Amino acid sequence: MNSTLDGNQSSHPFCLLAFGYLETVNFCLLEVLIIVFLTVLIISGNIIVIFVFHCAPLLNHHTTSYFIQTMAYADLLVGVSCLVPSLSLLHYPLPVEESLTCQVFGFVVSVLKSVSMASLACISIDRYIAITKPLTYNTLVTPWRLRLCIFLIWLYSTLVFLPSFFHWGKPGYHGDVFQWCAESWHTDPYFTLFIVMMLYAPAALIVCFTYFNIFRICQQHTKEISERQARFSSQSGETGEVQACPDKRYAMVLFRITSVFYILWLPYIIYFLLESSTGHSNRFASFLTTWLAISNSFCNCVIYSLSNSVFQRGLKRLSGAMCTSCASQMIAKDPYTVRSKGPLNGFHV
Repeated sequence: MNSTLDGNQSSHPFCLLAFGYLETVNFCLLEVLIIVFLTVLIISGNIIVIFVFHCAPLLNHHTTSYFIQTMAYADLLVGVSCLVPSLSLLHYPLPVEESLTCQVFGFVVSVLKSVSMASLACISIDRYIAITKPLTYNTLVTPWRLRLCIFLIWLYSTLVFLPSFFHWGKPGYHGDVFQWCAESWHTDPYFTLFIVMMLYAPAALIVCFTYFNIFRICQQHTKEISERQARFSSQSGETGEVQACPDKRYAMVLFRITSVFYILWLPYIIYFLLESSTGHSNRFASFLTTWLAISNSFCNCVIYSLSNSVFQRGLKRLSGAMCTSCASQMIAKDPYTVRSKGPLNGFHV
């Protein structure tokens, strides 16, 4: 099988998107552009998120910051791991054979995205406990328990996809840019059902249940506050503004992140189920749904930066500090600038 594949690849490299191949460059141009573009966005975006969390102490006041930082590290590793198919498409020699590279890459990306999915479920549980049990929240949710939960997330995600190395089947389509993955590594309906029952379905049910109850409780609180203010204003003759549930705004930010995650992953999950059940595959659909799902690793950065005011202030502070340091270095390297600013500063004093 490998000899035939090598013979075909000598004249024409393997491309999932056949119309993206150009004879002049001798590699899959469209695939390389998409993967390299997403890789750069994912790595740079998540590095910024991690730095902002370390530089903005106010962001660490929320216990959900533990899980959001876990997602950022997992998404950063997704971007780094995407360098593997990028180098493969550019015909850089891989250190190990293609079959092992394909399996390891598919396993790693599946585990990392599973960590993100489980972290979103834990975030929704955390917000649910904060709203339903506000008095005992600090005793129930402690830093030690949060660290233990994060460790269990990584361990559980690893164990769910570990059977892919024991010929249970393909864990996903992340490695289909490799020819061996697309043609020799097939999905198994039982392993797909196992992944759905152990990961996708529980995470989705937890998120739906918790956020439904969070918004229902916040709506009840807002209604009660408005009724009390209406009675008070009728007695005193003054009108006041109705304040919404304090946790609702932060819950909305997390809900947007969760919604975008499942919107981008839904086509991938549907195609994963269809191919596993029918046995029919489509290279274009496989590539499109896979990298649409992986693009979520960058979308989390965008949503959080646009929705969270504390994060925006931390980002401005970080960018301001970087600009100040760059400006000071430029001034130190330019003696003319230093001499010219000396008399001016003395004149103003």
